[in-house]
Amino acid sequence: MLIENKTPYILLIISIICFGCNSEELEKYVEEKTTPLTNHWEFAIPNQEVPEGLSSLSSAQCGACHQQHYQEWKMSTHAHAWTDLQFQAELKKESSPFMCINCHIPLQNQQEYIIKGLINGDIYRPVKEKNPYFDKDLQQEGINCASCHVRNNVIIGPTGTNKAPHKTVKDTKHLSEQLCISCHNAVAVITPTLACTFQTGDEWKSGPFYGNKNCISCHMEETFREVVAGYGKRKSRFHYFSGSGIPKLKGATTTMLNGLEITPQKIKYIYKVNEKLTYALKVKNEHAGHRVPTGDPERFFIIQFEIKNLSGKVVATQKDRIGEKWQWYPEAKKLNDNNLNPGEERIFTFLNVMKLKGKYTLMVRVTKHRMNEETAKYNKLGDDYPLFISIFKEEYEFKVR
Repeated sequence: MLIENKTPYILLIISIICFGCNSEELEKYVEEKTTPLTNHWEFAIPNQEVPEGLSSLSSAQCGACHQQHYQEWKMSTHAHAWTDLQFQAELKKESSPFMCINCHIPLQNQQEYIIKGLINGDIYRPVKEKNPYFDKDLQQEGINCASCHVRNNVIIGPTGTNKAPHKTVKDTKHLSEQLCISCHNAVAVITPTLACTFQTGDEWKSGPFYGNKNCISCHMEETFREVVAGYGKRKSRFHYFSGSGIPKLKGATTTMLNGLEITPQKIKYIYKVNEKLTYALKVKNEHAGHRVPTGDPERFFIIQFEIKNLSGKVVATQKDRIGEKWQWYPEAKKLNDNNLNPGEERIFTFLNVMKLKGKYTLMVRVTKHRMNEETAKYNKLGDDYPLFISIFKEEYEFKVR
């Protein structure tokens, strides 16, 4: 007799075999299943063949003709998405799941393994097989030209020109904000202590720029130039992908897109003893179509006020902060959030009673931070990893008499 459903009989046999066994021994006999990947961030861009007319998928290959684009890309954060010391430190942690690399090296060609699914849905037990197309050198390029411009083994561009030595397909829908949001809008609680919270796309959609300006409008500013030398000028876009402006290595150059308008206030030159010095700094999210800061929840701004006497001693100081604060252990959760919404302005006021005569300097400074020093120390990032940049600084000399 053919038994159509064997599962009850298998379980009965396991029960008989393991009569008196403990739970650990019983788990050995439980069937493990491979569950499919479901979320978009769990997938890499499938392996791509080198498009006809090219010899590799490397950005250097593209840069042979698109020289300005290549030089701009080399200065971008995208170019360092894989080699970034912070990301590499996070990747080495036992809590780091397989899917994090899909935004930092999006092409399957850049990844050593192909993920086929998850054992019993466990993100820490991916079903892996060796990738025959894995290119170690390509991996080092992070988010490279091919990450955006190669699909289905052909080059995708905004015009679909037939003058290029390679086949080019026009697809402006692909080369739109949807491509940016595929990585810059990933929100998920992966484990109780691991949350991915990049909400820039959602912030933009709910902001005043939606339907008018998108990611590309600001972060890939339009220009008019030769895309390839000798082929004449036409509309193009810069490929710096300007962002925070905080370089990945000490001494490196990068470009910054600052969404803030900072309006300083003048102070008097002469104060009397016991007179109150009052200074107000207006900070407004004037230009960003998303919240500021955005993206990585560890980013923040510090607004610092400091008064020094003639010998350089600090006699008064104040620090204010713009950014999120998170608890990561024993459970990941946001504790507070005072990020600036698009169009929002905030006044930071510094008050100090000047009690002693003398000459003084008031320093007002705004700094943009990638992370705090404790996090950098925990990740062993060292002194060559810049944690912040200064985006505003003013000094005012005054007397008290």
